[in-house]
Amino acid sequence: MPELPEVETIARGLASRLTGDFIESVWLGSKPEPLKSSAAEIAATLQSRRIADVRRMGKHIVFELVSTRGRRSEKRVSAKAQWIVHLGMTGSMLVCKPELEIAKHTHAVVKLASGRELRFVDPRRFGRLSVARDFDAVGCEPLDVKLDRFITLFHGRKTPIKSALLNQKLLRGVGNIYADESLFRAGIRPRRRAASLTRENLRRLYKSVQEVLKEAIALGGSSVSDYVDSDGQEGSFQLEHRVYGREGERCLSCKAAIKRIVIAGRSSHYCPKCQT
Repeated sequence: MPELPEVETIARGLASRLTGDFIESVWLGSKPEPLKSSAAEIAATLQSRRIADVRRMGKHIVFELVSTRGRRSEKRVSAKAQWIVHLGMTGSMLVCKPELEIAKHTHAVVKLASGRELRFVDPRRFGRLSVARDFDAVGCEPLDVKLDRFITLFHGRKTPIKSALLNQKLLRGVGNIYADESLFRAGIRPRRRAASLTRENLRRLYKSVQEVLKEAIALGGSSVSDYVDSDGQEGSFQLEHRVYGREGERCLSCKAAIKRIVIAGRSSHYCPKCQT
């Protein structure tokens, strides 16, 4: 599933290419699963709107839409709306030329005044499309949260720290890959109870979460499955993974074998020597 760095990469790419463009028409597929809002509501909200901005909120991509009288006039802006896209496990948003063959599992095609198309493709159909007026994802933004607030979020919780990091109601956008990588850098085992962590432990974890996410964004995210950016290009942070997906391989720091365990149904990778 695309996590914060992947979604941030996609949102930035879409913003740089689509901001200011107009939506001329919308086609939605017949599969009901991707539609969190009705097809009619999505089409009516998107059509004839200008894309004012594209940004990330948690693991969601938020298209800020406005309508303008006289279509291309920048005057008398009115009727703001938002198109919310969650990529699920295998979703992607691609900007392409209309003559490009439409891929199987394409669930939305947005025709733009610039002559391009924006397509939502999702083979497993866990992604979601919806519209809103004032969308706000729950949880704190990991790159914005302050240290004291971060410590408060996790202090005293009886769940394993890995489970707490994945709790989107606490910290939005962090998923399996970046939780494992952050815990490794902080020297904390994923199964440790959050309540057992000292303030210094949590300070190190806060720093590592920030570092890992920023490094991953700079490298375009991790392409370990289906993830590609809005140009169809893979990221490269997977080449920097120190524990995730490296079960049985040697730790890059101490040469111990990386272990894999399951916590609340999710795989967790860690070094038994570097993490305590």
